[in-house]
Amino acid sequence: MSSTSSPPASRRWLGLAVIAAAQFMVIMDTSIIGVALPQMQQDLGFSQEDLTWVFNAYVIALGGLLLLGGKLSDIFGARRIFSAGWVVLIVGSAFAGAAGSVETELVGRALQGVGSALIAPSALTLLMMLFGRDPRELTKALALYGAAAPAGGTTGVFLGGAITEYASWPWVFYINIPIAVAILAAVPALMPAGGPAGRSKVDLLGAVTVTGGLAAAVYAIVQAPEVGWGSGRTWLILAGAALLLGMFVALQTARREPLVRLSIFRTPNLGAANLAQVLLGAAWIPMWFFLNLYLQQVLGYSAFPSGAALLPMTVLIMIGMVVLAPRAIGRFGPKAVTVAGLLVLAAGMGWLSLVRPDGSFAVDVLPASLVAALGMSLAFIPTLGTAISSARPEEGGLASGIVNTSYQIGSALGLAAMTAIAAGQGADQLGNPDALTDGFSAAFVGAAVIALIGAIAAGLFLRRPAKAAGPEDADVEQYA
Repeated sequence: MSSTSSPPASRRWLGLAVIAAAQFMVIMDTSIIGVALPQMQQDLGFSQEDLTWVFNAYVIALGGLLLLGGKLSDIFGARRIFSAGWVVLIVGSAFAGAAGSVETELVGRALQGVGSALIAPSALTLLMMLFGRDPRELTKALALYGAAAPAGGTTGVFLGGAITEYASWPWVFYINIPIAVAILAAVPALMPAGGPAGRSKVDLLGAVTVTGGLAAAVYAIVQAPEVGWGSGRTWLILAGAALLLGMFVALQTARREPLVRLSIFRTPNLGAANLAQVLLGAAWIPMWFFLNLYLQQVLGYSAFPSGAALLPMTVLIMIGMVVLAPRAIGRFGPKAVTVAGLLVLAAGMGWLSLVRPDGSFAVDVLPASLVAALGMSLAFIPTLGTAISSARPEEGGLASGIVNTSYQIGSALGLAAMTAIAAGQGADQLGNPDALTDGFSAAFVGAAVIALIGAIAAGLFLRRPAKAAGPEDADVEQYA
């Protein structure tokens, strides 16, 4: 991020609104399809297990290419890459909405993921360019940015339900297009025009190997319940995934200008914060996915009520991220808040595992989901802030790409693993509420275990920041 031309201070918060809208849209595109899945399954011919690929095609492309998006942002300028990402997202959304088969739908979703992989890291880089000089304002900006993620997640569920019930499922993709056009129109006036960092090579082979390795790993995990964990096919695909990921690491070690400077993970707290983000995504996304299916396939909710049922979580998460998390970080520090948040999330997941075939929203879903939402809101902000503030300023795009990648990779692998567990316990038996509930309950237990592991890892590996000199310095040193 060499020289920058920032908009006037009075317009920085309008710029933040655009950046938060970007985060909102990136996460909304992971969730808006949740309520529409049963209708898409019927119209396009997805199997129960393969439904996860509507989610994973997006998330794998997003998670696998985020590092490339961050690198491109550092090389060519965050504003350019931010704008390019919206153009690709428009194309992918049009393609996904018009799809008439499983294959074309997945291609459209993957294109959406590519666009989001350019948007997400460049958006965080732009945020740091606008607010990075003032730690107090940075904390507020990160809180608002962080709140946009769960808001996008659950608003996507609610909006997807309304669109699916009162229009048709292709419009869950078409809705992206006018929003993207409006954001593109606002970019020149509100986003800082950082110049390219200089000549640098783009490690396309690195991007291909990491994306291919992740896709192969997720595919093997999702297909394992059907073909068998001990089958040669499963282990062959896992071996291929390991080979591709090993090639990626070797390339990054050998190249003068790698996609990821691996030594960046020796930066204090950066690796630990990203590990926490991996485990947070691996716990949270399976809960959201299977809670949607429980509401519709067991409790019998239609699309719109199913989406509306998750709005209380959104409200609590937004309050938690904007109000509670920053205050808790200022008082107790990011490490303590991260550990507490993951423990509360684990408790909420464990409570959700008690769902019943003849249950109700008020008893089986609402209280447990609110506990889980509180944990998510407390854990997300301190890990995000620690991760992106730990890197050197000129590697802001890379750090943004890494932390976004961590969350998305955790989401994809966590969902793949919980889908395998759920299917093994009966979640593939459509029309059988008892079997479905057993499978969903097993997935919630698995997600709770992941969150608990995250709390332990954060407690062991996150370092406490240096003690502030006084109350006025608390925000300055909280991410040190």
